[in-house]
Amino acid sequence: MASIRVCDPVSVPLSVLEELRQLRAALEQLRQDNDRLRHDNERLRRELDQTRADLEQARRQAKRQAAPFAKGPPSPSPKKPGRKAGDRHGRHGHRLPPPPDRVDEAHDASLPEVCPDCGGPVEETHVDVQFQTDLPRRPVVRRFDIRCGRCRHCGRPCRGRHPLQTSDATGACASQVGPDAQAAVVLLNKEAGLSYGKIARVLSVFFGITLTRGACTQIVLRAGERSQPAYEEVRRRLAGSAQVTPDETGWRVGGRPAWLHAWVGDGVTCYVISPRRDAGALQAVLGIDYEGALIHDGFASYNRFGVACHQQCLAHPLRRAHDLERSQVRAAKHFPRRVIELLCGALQVRDLYRDGSLTEAELAGAHAWYVDALQALTERPRSNAANERLARHLWVHAEQWFQFLADPSIPATNYRAEQAIRPAVVNRKVWGGNRTEAGAQAHGVLLSVLRTCQQRLLSAFDYVRDTLCQGFASLFTPTPALANR
Repeated sequence: MASIRVCDPVSVPLSVLEELRQLRAALEQLRQDNDRLRHDNERLRRELDQTRADLEQARRQAKRQAAPFAKGPPSPSPKKPGRKAGDRHGRHGHRLPPPPDRVDEAHDASLPEVCPDCGGPVEETHVDVQFQTDLPRRPVVRRFDIRCGRCRHCGRPCRGRHPLQTSDATGACASQVGPDAQAAVVLLNKEAGLSYGKIARVLSVFFGITLTRGACTQIVLRAGERSQPAYEEVRRRLAGSAQVTPDETGWRVGGRPAWLHAWVGDGVTCYVISPRRDAGALQAVLGIDYEGALIHDGFASYNRFGVACHQQCLAHPLRRAHDLERSQVRAAKHFPRRVIELLCGALQVRDLYRDGSLTEAELAGAHAWYVDALQALTERPRSNAANERLARHLWVHAEQWFQFLADPSIPATNYRAEQAIRPAVVNRKVWGGNRTEAGAQAHGVLLSVLRTCQQRLLSAFDYVRDTLCQGFASLFTPTPALANR
């Protein structure tokens, strides 16, 4: 074996040693730079992941609360408002085509004595007729002479009651507000979204009726209390509905967080304000063994209804997929595009069946095919975190996305609940919620009664007025006077 000759350090030139030291220093500097860059890369990667998570959370919060019904930025070239030129925009409407049945006042618009242009004499040729309907600025003041007596047999006192009375109070409470004005307060607050202060000002300026904010509050609470039997009737009808569409939104009661629940059934709508968002409030109405169809968003709390047929809202994953398609880059766009094609294809199949182009057997086959296709699309894991979250959500509820193909009477989205909850969200943006538990209870009761009246084509104003005067009247078998209005 050959021996290795070790060079004598003394024999190495100084220039070589200096170059070697410089190379070693440069190597050490490169190692330090490499470690620093590696640490910086890891830090930037963590910051990027955190930024993506914050962005995703901000997007979800914006969809939940901030302007939930905004349609995006205004168009740079919006269409011109108003009627379009030509004859294809529809017939011209008139407020009162026939003459009114009743005329309360008649006024004469006399001719001027001389022509306003030349000053010559004016001769009458004919008379034109014009009708005008205006607000009654003078309020109606009624006096009730209440006959009082006593039973000759038992000695019990008796009092008369007129149908227009809303209360039997006399003495210090003898001056009251009529049923029409009270019904107007309820509708202005619950439907128009006016605060109690604005309602008092409207009645004072337009009709000369003086009210305080506290009086408006008491009117609403009284209307809610007297509508409680109708509210219980709505809850019973909801429990018997074949389909129920629930939704919820944030609320405030006394400045504390709460949730407004809206449930739409067969011809009824019920509202409940609860301190919790979960489906416990709905379970108290429907029962855990509810066997109908629940059409809802992806809120996991509704999964407790194990016997019910669940239809997940297709609009929610479609919006998520469209957002991912816009935000993702390169190959990450393929998955949301496939999701959009699959869900939109199922809706097109539903439309073909409604048009008569498909039979029930073909529709059932399409249901099975779309369930299998969605499972195949979402079963494997994905490297992109946002796509993986959407894929997991779709895979967990694979069959529940297409129940509208198995039963065409089931809607594909929870639009009915979102339409029911929209007025409440608008009012929440005006006055925030309720200050007391009693106000929250009255709010849920009155919203349920007013919305159910709208669904059943009843006059909500007349119903509230009659309830304040005469007590409970069924929303589903109304009195002839209420039904004919």
